Amino acid sequence: MIKLKENILNVSEKKLEEKLRYEFKNKKIFRKALTHRSAVYEQKYAHKKKKRARSNERLEFIGDRVLGLVMAEWLLERYPNEQEGDLGPRHAYLVSKIVLGKIAKSLELHNCIHVASHEEKVGVNYTESVLADAVEAILGAMYLDGGLTPVRNFVRKAWIGIMNAQALPPKDAKTTLQEWLLTRGLPLPVYELVSQNGPSHTPVFVICVKAQDVEGVGKGGNKRNAESAAARDLLNKLQK
Repeated sequence: MIKLKENILNVSEKKLEEKLRYEFKNKKIFRKALTHRSAVYEQKYAHKKKKRARSNERLEFIGDRVLGLVMAEWLLERYPNEQEGDLGPRHAYLVSKIVLGKIAKSLELHNCIHVASHEEKVGVNYTESVLADAVEAILGAMYLDGGLTPVRNFVRKAWIGIMNAQALPPKDAKTTLQEWLLTRGLPLPVYELVSQNGPSHTPVFVICVKAQDVEGVGKGGNKRNAESAAARDLLNKLQK
């Protein structure tokens, strides 16, 4: 793990600020947004009760809410005639871990996240869940440092390509699978947790879904993503 000076940004962090098009007044909060909890636990001086507070988890908490608000505001402006039933799926997709992971990659965020040395060796800073959480933490830090305006400006620039590609409200693979079965008068699918492995901060869930004596299997960083992956796998098999 790199030793860090609290008030001085390294080269990667400075480049990230440029990509965000926002210069933090409080460099400490920006640094905290990029600090995974494993890095805090590795620091010998960290007191037990304060360890988690020094990571980006609290910023991730508020960043998730800020992103949700900014995205909801944007969707209402962009689709003035759509009802909640269509806006909801759009919103869920745009704030999903999958999309946040894409944003993180466009920012080359893996170069900036501070993780423990042993975690860095196994590539934890490249995992979708860690990258997505860091994006939310950065948005939380931007909000606390400068209010909603810089968050809104960044989100509308960074998400515009994904927003434009979303011509119709998206459907989750689980919903699509359910509709496919119901329109054919078939029973609903049954999901089963096969396994849960990995450390608590980067778990891997394996889910199996069955319908019509056919099985689909999916992996994900949480049960929801694993179920969606399994549903996509089963749909591909049923539609052949």
